[in-house]
Amino acid sequence: MVVPGETQSKFFQQPDIAALLVFNAVYLVAATVVALMRGNGEFAFYLVVMLLLGAAVIAVHRRVLLTYGVLWGLSVWGLAHMAGGLMPVPENWPINGDIRVLYSWWLIPGYLKYDHIVHAFGFGVTTWLCWQGMRRILADRSQQSVEEIRPTLGMLTLVTAAGMGFGAMNEVVEFIATLTMPETNVGGYVNTGWDLVSNLVGCVFAAILIRLRSS
Repeated sequence: MVVPGETQSKFFQQPDIAALLVFNAVYLVAATVVALMRGNGEFAFYLVVMLLLGAAVIAVHRRVLLTYGVLWGLSVWGLAHMAGGLMPVPENWPINGDIRVLYSWWLIPGYLKYDHIVHAFGFGVTTWLCWQGMRRILADRSQQSVEEIRPTLGMLTLVTAAGMGFGAMNEVVEFIATLTMPETNVGGYVNTGWDLVSNLVGCVFAAILIRLRSS
């Protein structure tokens, strides 16, 4: 059973939180400097989104006490996202479209892009976050420890659907970007479809790992 206020107080007693905050601050500051030097207006939009998401994660962590694996996973995902939109790739690397950055890079030409990997990884971590949130709620209501909560097929289906839902919200944010900015590297309908497929792969893989870790 969680004593009211206990979870929130533990948040301030975790020394590794400082390392996480510094890690995120460093790459966000570096990305901001690069974007300003290049006059990248699209980045300002995504920076606001990143800051809002960071605040949301901190709020959730104070209530749920997310594992460091999830917190570092989200942090690495943020770094991969910033690098994807700002880091150029060499002229001889195959890309999709005309903007030569990591997000356009074909790892396997015609089949697999850097973008797909980032989507699968990020929304896989998001699915894991959703599981930890659900587990905390169930533990609080049943007066059990979180370790006693075992994932059922129904629970895993719900957290997979939640991860996919957050992935769909990401596509809404990208759609808003295309409406508000003249030039983006979001891509068209086919790109959106592959983003959703990548999200699904990551979410299902995360659900499988959750089940295996609990057995």
